[in-house]
Amino acid sequence: MAKPLMVQGTMSNAGKSLLVAGLARVLVQDGVRVAPFKSQNMALNSFVTRDGCEMGRAQAMQAEAAGIEPDVAMNPILLKPEGARGSQVIVSGRAIGTMPAREYFSYRRSLIPTIREAYDRLAADFDVVLVEGAGSPAEINLQRDDIVNMGLARLIDAPVLLAGDIDPGGVFAQLYGTVALLDEADRARVRGLVVNKFRGDASILKPGLKPLEELCGVPVLGVVPYLDIDLDDEDSLSSRLGARGHDRAIDVAVVRLPHLSNFTDFDPLMRHPAVGLRYVERAEDLGRPDLLVLPGTKSTLADLAWLRATGIAACALALADQGTPVLGICGGYQMLGEGIDDPLSVEGGGSAPGLGLLPIRTTFAERKHLTQTELSLHPGMGVFSCWDGLVAHGYEIHAGDTRVDAAPAGSVREADGAVRMHGAVRGNVLGTYLHGLLDDGCMVDALVDALLRRRGLPASTVPSAADARSHKDHQYDLLADAVRAALDMDAVYRIIEQGA
Repeated sequence: MAKPLMVQGTMSNAGKSLLVAGLARVLVQDGVRVAPFKSQNMALNSFVTRDGCEMGRAQAMQAEAAGIEPDVAMNPILLKPEGARGSQVIVSGRAIGTMPAREYFSYRRSLIPTIREAYDRLAADFDVVLVEGAGSPAEINLQRDDIVNMGLARLIDAPVLLAGDIDPGGVFAQLYGTVALLDEADRARVRGLVVNKFRGDASILKPGLKPLEELCGVPVLGVVPYLDIDLDDEDSLSSRLGARGHDRAIDVAVVRLPHLSNFTDFDPLMRHPAVGLRYVERAEDLGRPDLLVLPGTKSTLADLAWLRATGIAACALALADQGTPVLGICGGYQMLGEGIDDPLSVEGGGSAPGLGLLPIRTTFAERKHLTQTELSLHPGMGVFSCWDGLVAHGYEIHAGDTRVDAAPAGSVREADGAVRMHGAVRGNVLGTYLHGLLDDGCMVDALVDALLRRRGLPASTVPSAADARSHKDHQYDLLADAVRAALDMDAVYRIIEQGA
């Protein structure tokens, strides 16, 4: 069985996900077979495995860092918030329903056998399992039935590294307070402290590290710098807010829906040297972009109502009427249609008219479509004709069945050889269910050149740096270099070998 090493944090957004990814890459570089694991993840960014299971995108990212195929065993429980209704609960890759917080807290202990089975499956195939906690282990109101921090560490008998986030300040109090609030047995599992996201000269911290070690009774294994690494965030738009490249030739506006999901779809556009990308949540900030994007959402009906209430819907219609290209992905695609019906109360029930930019209509069903997809594009006339003949790879996550009375955006060949039409296009408006549409550099380059031509500008002389896969691979190596340089890896290996 594999040896476990767990990374917990003093708070949410302490950098646990990237720290696990960096450690995974370091261990793989050293010839260790390693897999990531997070028993319970709460995030709107999700991924679909090759066998059609839904899991947290952060664990898919960590699997990429480890050079292995993402497996739903790496994240057996995924919670997708649905506002006041609670969260959709996904167990072993399948949605089992929506639960308010109190109901889920009563239910979660019944999931321990599922967690154990998933962990054991990974442990049987790898040398080391790197386990990520969630939030903080010092949330004493949640410790009794914990299944993701110290409760999980006890279940799998894992030693723990505790990471504190210095960026907002107070890291010494974070680390000491967290250790102090643990009971004696759990405190003994903490084998090392990590100061994360430090900006500047790490020697400035040295006078405080020794007293911290004495207070906590635990060594500080290193100070990891604040890293400008371009990898998937778990569930935060914080690093993407505001305009990126506002002085660049092409202006792309992505509507920041209240329940926006899978916003990593647009990272490849953000990286293109000719594109300035911004997230917009007020009608007055929309302006006259070269491309308007309606992204995915976990709550399509609620976010469609929000679009109307904010005035963004009216602005989107005006822009489309003036010829601005409009791209809708997943929930955004559904919003572009004539209407959405929810007869089974998948999102609370009812019907709502869509924006009417595409002649489609969506009906929500209980069964969620989960599949990896290879899409051959043939969008015909208009700006999106730049994609004619190209092939995009990604995945679909949606609960709706969409009737299309328009030209399809492309076609998909199923495993049995059957061909189905996918998406819809009419003039300057295109909709698709495909997440990852822009991951291939040639898709981004073709679109950017078409938008430049539309403005009478020459094609970009600098193509995308690389497709998403190559770009990420380079980022993982940069992350590993930083983690290896910052941490006492000899101590990390000793902790893995010695265990809890």
